[in-house]
Amino acid sequence: MDVFEAIRTRRSIRKYKDKAVPWDNVVTIMQAGKYAPSAGNLQNWKFIYVKTDDKRKAIAKACLGQEWMETAPVFIVVIAEPEKAERYYGTRGARLYTTQGCAAAIQNMLLTAHSLGLATCWIGAFDEDEIWRILNLPEEKSVQAVITIGYADETPEPPPKYRIEHMVFGEKWWGRVESPKSHLGWWSLYNQKMVYEGKKLAKKTGKKIKEHIKKKFGKK
Repeated sequence: MDVFEAIRTRRSIRKYKDKAVPWDNVVTIMQAGKYAPSAGNLQNWKFIYVKTDDKRKAIAKACLGQEWMETAPVFIVVIAEPEKAERYYGTRGARLYTTQGCAAAIQNMLLTAHSLGLATCWIGAFDEDEIWRILNLPEEKSVQAVITIGYADETPEPPPKYRIEHMVFGEKWWGRVESPKSHLGWWSLYNQKMVYEGKKLAKKTGKKIKEHIKKKFGKK
C-alpha cells in the first residue's frame, strides 16, 4: 500500500474484533510515531501502550464514557512534554510546536497501523486529570490523544470531503488556482464526466446514423 492509498482509505474505527494485535506491530506503529518531525528535533513526546482490561476500561470511562473503546485490545496514549519546547521556544513552543509535533506523530501511527492491516481511532475527548491519575503522569506532562488499535469489525463508508478547489488558493487568500487542477479534486471528475458525455454523444450519433441509413435504404 503506497502512502497516498493509505491516506485515502484510512478510516476511524469504533468496533473491533476480539483478536490480539501482534506485539511487533505495536512496536512498529510506535516507531513510526518516533520518526515524525518536531521543532528543533526535540521529539518531546512519550507513548504509553495500554493492554490490560482494567486500565483500558478506566481510560475509556475517562474518555467521556466511550465504552466502545474497550473492544480495542491496545491503546497508545500520546503524552507531550511541553516544558522541553518552552525551554527553547517559549510559550509558542509549549502551546503550538508541541501540539503540532504530537499531531504529526499520531498521524504517522494511524497510517502505519492501516498499512499493517490494523484499524485505529484518534480520541481527543477525555478528562485529562483522570488520565493523569490512571497513568501516574508527572504534573508538567500533557495528554494529547488516545489511539485505539485493533482489527476492524466494521467497514464505514468514506466520509464526504470538500473538493480540492474549495481548499486551495494560489499565492494569496482567494488567489486563483492554476490549471490543470489536481487529480485529487474536480479535474478527475471533470474528465470522467467528459468521457461519459462523449460516450453518450457517440451512442446518440450512432443511433441517428442507423435511422438515416434505414430510412434511406429501407429494410433488407
